[in-house]
Amino acid sequence: MQETKSSFFKVKKKYLALIKKQENFGEKFYDKIGQLKDFYLPICDLIYKTYLLKNKTIVIGLSGAQGTGKTTVSKILKTILNNKFKVNTVCFSIDDFYKTRKDRKVMSKKKHRLFLTRGVPGTHDTILMRQTLKKLLRRKFKPFYLPKFDKSIDDRMSKKNWKKIVKKPQIVIFEGWCVSAKPQNGIQLLNPVNTLEKKNDKNLIWRKEVNNQLKKNYKSVFRLIDKKIYLKVPNFKHVFKWRLLQEKKLKLKSRGKKIMTKDQVKEFIMYYERITRQMLKDFRKNSDVVLKIDSNHKFTDMKLY
Repeated sequence: MQETKSSFFKVKKKYLALIKKQENFGEKFYDKIGQLKDFYLPICDLIYKTYLLKNKTIVIGLSGAQGTGKTTVSKILKTILNNKFKVNTVCFSIDDFYKTRKDRKVMSKKKHRLFLTRGVPGTHDTILMRQTLKKLLRRKFKPFYLPKFDKSIDDRMSKKNWKKIVKKPQIVIFEGWCVSAKPQNGIQLLNPVNTLEKKNDKNLIWRKEVNNQLKKNYKSVFRLIDKKIYLKVPNFKHVFKWRLLQEKKLKLKSRGKKIMTKDQVKEFIMYYERITRQMLKDFRKNSDVVLKIDSNHKFTDMKLY
């Protein structure tokens, strides 16, 4: 009992310290201890039990619309898993697997000019992503480097800045806005969902290629996921509001580097809109755990499917 209390206080201290760092970038957290007890600890308990049941390294897919706080949630889960359950946890984002700007330029000429803008399926290096997961999962682990992408320069960092993974993980948290997304059918692709598609993809070339990428290359990556957690926004309107907040945080973190304006953010999320809306419709059948988020970025409900 004493050990359990000690463990909780240790986790609580590290959890609050992590949140304090995030609040330094202008993000307010509500009901911190309640969120820890009612949501973060139960989720980690589920993850740990899954690990014990599988008796091998497991992959947790964490998805949700832009600005839902996936990176922060991943860090919190990692803190709890490392300190309470004593399992080595590695987190990485699908964002770090964007193709280089040079490669996206080539793709924009060969496939469609909209592929120059990072974000949608097709703009990630799925080969590197799958190789990375395989390296993390293999029994005979060897140290290797995780890629890093710098959004402020819209390009992948040089290898000297990649993160070295030196110890075999028991838990891998793989987060990203389209992680576990499913392709649409042909009829769903016909009508544009916004002005970006209406003006720039009249022949459906871009959206068909994005869909085909989900059907093939991304499916082979997502099938390596053991449990899927989905962060559900109240509605799509919050995506713009929260994505704008991300840009403000990026400005503080990157020390004045160029960030997107309000109008640029509005156009940018149009690239994500089709898949984001579809994931909001499909979340029950595509997720093992769904966490509902209110307008204050606070969890209000958790359901297992």
